[in-house]
Amino acid sequence: MVWRVQAIRGATTVSGNSIEAIREAVTELLDKLEANNQLKPEQIISATFSVTRDLDAIFPAAIARQRPHWNNVPLLDVQQMHVEGSLEFCIRFLIYVNIPETHAQKIVHTYLRGAKNLRPDWVVK
Repeated sequence: MVWRVQAIRGATTVSGNSIEAIREAVTELLDKLEANNQLKPEQIISATFSVTRDLDAIFPAAIARQRPHWNNVPLLDVQQMHVEGSLEFCIRFLIYVNIPETHAQKIVHTYLRGAKNLRPDWVVK
């Protein structure tokens, strides 16, 4: 079997700057990522999460690290550059995975809640 490195993008919005709200949004986002791509954590090379400046209650990577089999995935949190008028309370990810080449054409980027407007061309109906 031939394997290929692929990048997957995704984003969601959070109802507020609380641990509970961020945990709920990150969990939903990663659940959809895994389900839509039949992805196993062992296939994840690394994940970078970015958050807008209004989210600082908890690191998204800390939430991801608690998921089954995510404890060995290299994770990083960064603050998204602020642009006046941009989407607030937003969490984004860029995840690199190693997947079978036949599956690489079927990657599903995951945009949820208010973040659907960031890439409407990638939103799963």
